[in-house]
Amino acid sequence: MKKLILASIIALFSIGATAQELNNFSFGRGPQVVSPEVLGDSVVFRLKAEYATQVSVAPSWLGWTANVPMQRGKDYVWEVKLPCPEPEIYTYNFFVDGVSVNDPQNYLVQRDGVRYLNMVLIPGERTENYKNATKRGTVRQMWYDSESLGINRRMTVYTPYGYEKNTKQKYPVLYLLHGGGGDEEAWTSMGRAAQILDNLIEKGQAVPMIVVMPNGNPGQQAAKPMDIEEKTIAYNDPAFANAYVNSLVKEIIPFIEKNFRAIPKSSARAIAGLSMGGGHTTSATILYPGTFDYICPMSCGIRESAELDAQLQGIKKAGYKLYWIGCGVDDFAMPGTKVLDEALKRNGMEHTLYTSGGGHEWKNWRLYLNTFGKLLFK
Repeated sequence: MKKLILASIIALFSIGATAQELNNFSFGRGPQVVSPEVLGDSVVFRLKAEYATQVSVAPSWLGWTANVPMQRGKDYVWEVKLPCPEPEIYTYNFFVDGVSVNDPQNYLVQRDGVRYLNMVLIPGERTENYKNATKRGTVRQMWYDSESLGINRRMTVYTPYGYEKNTKQKYPVLYLLHGGGGDEEAWTSMGRAAQILDNLIEKGQAVPMIVVMPNGNPGQQAAKPMDIEEKTIAYNDPAFANAYVNSLVKEIIPFIEKNFRAIPKSSARAIAGLSMGGGHTTSATILYPGTFDYICPMSCGIRESAELDAQLQGIKKAGYKLYWIGCGVDDFAMPGTKVLDEALKRNGMEHTLYTSGGGHEWKNWRLYLNTFGKLLFK
C-alpha cells in the first residue's frame, strides 16, 4: 500500500514537472508569440505576461536609461512597436512589474561579463558580415598550463573553414584581446568574431587565419560561468608586472605554434585588442618588439612618458608591416589615442588612425575587426 502511495506521489510530481516544461511550447494552444519582429521600418517587441500590471522594454539603442512602456493586448500579450534603428546588433531586456527579465521567445543571447542580454540584429550593409556565412570555421575552447601564473587556463581558438581538411596548409595567427570585464568568450559572444572572419574569408576579402582569444584576466582560469576559483593577483607586486602580457608571448604563442598549424614568424602574427586589450596590445609590442608585424590597438590610447619615444623606436627598428589604430570620436579613450597618434607621427612611424562615430562600445569594435581584418597578412 505504501509503495502504491509513493508511486502515485512520484507520478503527480512528474506530471506537474512535465506540464511546467510543456508551458514553453504552444502545441496548438493559440499562436506562438513572436519577439522581436523586425518589419523593415520598425521593431515589435512582445511578451506574454498574464499576471503583470506593468511591462516595459529597454532597447540599447535608446540609451541605458530608456524604458518604453508596453500595452497589454489579446491573450495577455504585451506589445510595443518602435522605429527601426540603423543596422547594427543591439541588446534589450524587459521589465515586468519592475523586475528585469529576458525575452523567452528570443534564443539570441549574448553574455557581457555576468549579464545575459537578448540580441536583435538589424539587417543592412554594416551588419552583413555579422550573420552566419555559408562556409564556417571552428570555434573551440583550449586549456593550457601557465607556469608563470601557476594555473591551468582556457582560451578560445578560431580556425578557418577548411582547416581540418587542408592538413598541409599552415596559417597566420591573429591574437585578439578583450577589454575590462570580458574574458575568452567576449569576442565570440559580443564581437561576432567568428561570423566576421567567416564572411571576410568566404568573400576573399581576408586571408584565412587562426584567431586566438585568450583570457586577459591573469587571475582567472576561465570565464566566470565556468565557476572555477580565481587566483588573487597582487598587481602592485613588481613580480606580477605585465604578468598577462608575458604569459601571452612566452606561453600562449608557443602553445599555439606547437598545437596548431601556425606559421611561426612575426610576419604571420598579428595582435589586436580593445580597451584593456588595447593596452595589452601596446605593452606586448613595446616589451617584445619584432614579435608581431601587425599591430591594431582599439579604444585605448597611451600615456605620454619620457620613455615613449625610445619604446616606439624599438618597434620601428624591429620592423612592422601595419600599425592600425581605431577609436570612436566620443570615446573617453580618444585623448590617449591622440597621444599615440602624435607619438607615432613624431617618430616617423607609418600608421593609420581610423575614427568612427560613437564611443566605447561593441558596435565600434565589431566595425574595426571587420575593417582591419581585410588588411592583415597581405
